Amino acid sequence: MAKLLLGKEVNTALNWKTTERVNSLKAAGITPVLAIVRVGAREDDLYYERGAEKRCAQVGIEVRKVTFETGADTEQLTAAVKALSADPAVHGVLILRPLPDGIDERAVCEALSPENDVDGVTTASSASVYQGRGPGFAPCTACSVMEILKHYGIALRSRRAVVVGRSLVIGKPVAMMLLGADATVTVCHSRSGNLPELCRGADIVVASAGRAKMLTGEYFSPGQTVIDVGINTDSEGNLCGDVDTAAAERIVDAITPVPGGVGSVTTSVLAAHVAEAAERLSGGADHAMRRVSAGVKK
Repeated sequence: MAKLLLGKEVNTALNWKTTERVNSLKAAGITPVLAIVRVGAREDDLYYERGAEKRCAQVGIEVRKVTFETGADTEQLTAAVKALSADPAVHGVLILRPLPDGIDERAVCEALSPENDVDGVTTASSASVYQGRGPGFAPCTACSVMEILKHYGIALRSRRAVVVGRSLVIGKPVAMMLLGADATVTVCHSRSGNLPELCRGADIVVASAGRAKMLTGEYFSPGQTVIDVGINTDSEGNLCGDVDTAAAERIVDAITPVPGGVGSVTTSVLAAHVAEAAERLSGGADHAMRRVSAGVKK
């Protein structure tokens, strides 16, 4: 049976590092703050919000919630996001998406400063992912994939990776990050020809197509590492990924579970991004400490 790549272990290591960074910032007089923007009260938004609050509290990050009724319009949200970006006390802004129909989601996201964009929703953040430089962050879920691979010591250089899915949230940024780690990457999707064969020929398979148990046993071969990003509900109402785990784990070497895998790491990555944003905006914890020591008012 395959080794389970548990998100819990990744969280422990990542949260310890983030706590150390937050403590250094606080010693310099800076408390990292995450602002969460939510419209309405969808259960999935509330679930992620609660998870983000809990994780931030765990590592010492403060959370500010900015909520709107479902009837809010684009102008209201855009103004709120611009105000948060201009607030020096706010270091990261998370916009819970998708936004309700009638709101121009693109306009709301673009109102956010890339320096505060801790979930990679702005065009500037996307550019930083593809160019390898810039002020933005990659989407938290995409970063979670890379954190899991890094934590478990999965070699990427010269390895063949297949990414099933081409979204701007997961598929495309993960592909670019894998390329940046010197993997040879093929991006596929539900309409790719001969998809099972393409997946079987990979060393690493990242499943992010958004279809419950789409990747069955015929997609895999011995020796592979499988990262299942999907969060779906099967015909029996059970939470599952894009991979038929029962079939795959009898074949591959290692696989992330659903739940308890990639999804469980995203809030830890979010917190790490907020801490990094606070460091950048303050000139770094060491720089901020020097300013405090010199009596400079922040």
